[in-house]
Amino acid sequence: TLFVFYEVLTLSTYPLVSHAGDRRAMEGARKYLGILLGTSIGLLLPAIIWTYQLAGTVEFTPGGVISGHTTPLEATLLLAMFVLGIGKAAVMPVHRWLPAAMVAPTPVSALLHAVAVVKAGVFSLVKVVIYIFGVSYMAEIPAEKVLVYAVGFTIIAGSIVALRQDNIKRMLAYSTISQLSYIVLAALVLTPLAEIGAAVHIVAHAVAKITLFFTAGAIYVAANKTQVSQLNGIGYRMPWTMTAFAIGALSMIGVPPTAGFVTKWYMIAGAFQNDLHFVMVVLLLSTALNAAYFLPIIHRAFFRSEDQPPKVDHGEAPWPMVSALVLTAALTLLFFIFNGPVVDLEKVIVDLP
Repeated sequence: TLFVFYEVLTLSTYPLVSHAGDRRAMEGARKYLGILLGTSIGLLLPAIIWTYQLAGTVEFTPGGVISGHTTPLEATLLLAMFVLGIGKAAVMPVHRWLPAAMVAPTPVSALLHAVAVVKAGVFSLVKVVIYIFGVSYMAEIPAEKVLVYAVGFTIIAGSIVALRQDNIKRMLAYSTISQLSYIVLAALVLTPLAEIGAAVHIVAHAVAKITLFFTAGAIYVAANKTQVSQLNGIGYRMPWTMTAFAIGALSMIGVPPTAGFVTKWYMIAGAFQNDLHFVMVVLLLSTALNAAYFLPIIHRAFFRSEDQPPKVDHGEAPWPMVSALVLTAALTLLFFIFNGPVVDLEKVIVDLP
């Protein structure tokens, strides 16, 4: 069931990516479709079949289903096939579909990067770790640590590439690659608190990142600007939009009182439980890199003057757009306070009192 609807999601979003219909859009859409179908058919489907051969079932079961049916080496290879086969999680080197999909209209980018596609990937991986392998058995797989290092590399590399981008949407795309790997890394930490952090970050990242893409779209509609270097002084013309951007950016960094702080707290606490210093260093270093590419944008918007008056004396985008991004920014703040129901649900899943 998971595989079928995973593929349906890929196929149903392809027309959205190719919406413009020009050569650039079609090239990006082909890369999007090729990588996602290639990884799922070439790796995910064989991993599911192998799981059935080993365990005699592919039901999601608390505690996992393959323990006692496989050797550590086989389990390591199977885990690698799941991690890379679920290409929507965008773990390097199967991440290139995500920046390629930036040819899509901004609302579609918000759908791909915040709500539907990428979240299907990390949701699937968390389900596989908890219900196919089981947290206890995962700890017995020696090479599981190799995947922790690979995912940690994706977090840092994605942040470094984002730091070098001037195009707003491409910067947000590489930020998404890094943020998704937070979820995968936390799932592989194998402690209850980290598993909670992985699942809760699916929600926290969704509300913050969709805010950022909504603001990018509003900036384009109102000011026809797509580059970070063009945003000097725009906060004075679009205060609601750029305040919402600042809230989303601070959540990506993990600053209270935003949703991102809640999830990073659980992730760091989970890594501390197992004395995983590498994970803690990755989280702290990536936080610094997030600040390095988000805070200068906020500074440009509110603390620099415009280079020259714009050709069109613009203000905010149309009110429906502004209303939407203000709502998602408010949810980013509210999740910091009212995260109890989500956290309680995850505690039940990981069997934590």
